[in-house]
Amino acid sequence: MSGTSAGPAPSAHRHWLRAGWLMTASGWSANQFSSLLGAYRTDLGLTTATTTALFAVYVLGLIPGLLLGGPLADRRGRRPVVFTALAVSVLATCLLMAGPAATWALWPGRFLTGLGAGALLTAGSVWIKELSTPPYGTAATPGAAARRAGLFLSAGFASGGLAAALIAQWAPHPMITAYLPHLALAAAAARFAAHAPETSPVRTAAAASARTTGEPAAARIATTPASAPVPAPAPVSGGSATAFRRLVVPVAPWVFAAPTIAFATLPGLVNAHLDGWQTVYAGVATAVTPGAGLLVAPLARRLAARHRIATAAAGLAAIALGLLVAALAVAHTQPAVALAAAALLGAGYGLCVAYGLTEVAALAPAHRLARLTARFWALCYLGFITPYAITLLTHAFPPPAILIGAAALAVLTLATVTYRGTRDSL
Repeated sequence: MSGTSAGPAPSAHRHWLRAGWLMTASGWSANQFSSLLGAYRTDLGLTTATTTALFAVYVLGLIPGLLLGGPLADRRGRRPVVFTALAVSVLATCLLMAGPAATWALWPGRFLTGLGAGALLTAGSVWIKELSTPPYGTAATPGAAARRAGLFLSAGFASGGLAAALIAQWAPHPMITAYLPHLALAAAAARFAAHAPETSPVRTAAAASARTTGEPAAARIATTPASAPVPAPAPVSGGSATAFRRLVVPVAPWVFAAPTIAFATLPGLVNAHLDGWQTVYAGVATAVTPGAGLLVAPLARRLAARHRIATAAAGLAAIALGLLVAALAVAHTQPAVALAAAALLGAGYGLCVAYGLTEVAALAPAHRLARLTARFWALCYLGFITPYAITLLTHAFPPPAILIGAAALAVLTLATVTYRGTRDSL
């Protein structure tokens, strides 16, 4: 046995793939509602302000899900948090399916969608990253492993909205049947991930100790003294906290501000001449946006290898350009141009999320990774409020002017992060 090379067993190389489908289910649940906003307005008579408020309620559930899911995943393990969050997500979808008969159910449905997605994103992102690296996987770098979570999430975003839109266009009882695929996907993802191992440093260390001493792992965690080899949670080091604040925090809100503008705001501003096809168009926009985020993954890897902030700079530049193209599309009511803007905004999303996850993986120690990941996702999802903010601002400003103003903010963020990143590297 001493001559056998150490390393993960061949079957373990795919554990990250098993857990990845849970992230796809999370992205699917978040975006299946987005492409139905027009249907809720026309079929249920909900106002634009109400539908965008329902869209934003997701964030009210998501933030506590993220902030609670991170510490729980560090203390209790990745698996229990992930599977509990998936169950909450399924409950949320059932409430949304009750919406046509009881409109009030849409509010807790959207809130619980956010709560489940927040906890699943935090624990799931870390679980995939840890399952991708030794001793569980063979990813070359922690950054490459961390980016896999973003790819699975983008796949869910892209497919969930499009599937819901197509079902809503042609299937009977659209605001019920459009949610059925998520229930099937969640069940399949849960079964697929059932055999993926726990990777939490505290849980795995306790399990190893239990095998040695015969003491139950749960008791071992509860009674581990301060001098035990399992490290107690400690704050992120000052340098890491400063880098997170200076280089990650400014970029994070753009991660979802950009795509939500693309698939929640733009379709309603350019679909005046799409009689009968508004829902399908919204679904296509929902697919194009994160789909572009998936396509830029190879570019994100190459940029990350060149310079620490190159990925963020390219992402923010794409977002600024996408917002300017969006302003042009809205000014002239051009749906095709709006789809081009959605592709640019989606590319910016993909680059920015890859940058953020890579930075978090590099900055956080193993026993604090879930918490710092939670902070990153919480900041990202502040961007989900953007469509509601734009709706409020349209009472005072024309939509093209608002989008141009948002582009100016993206350029300002780009200048700030570029200056800080270049200065820090000197």
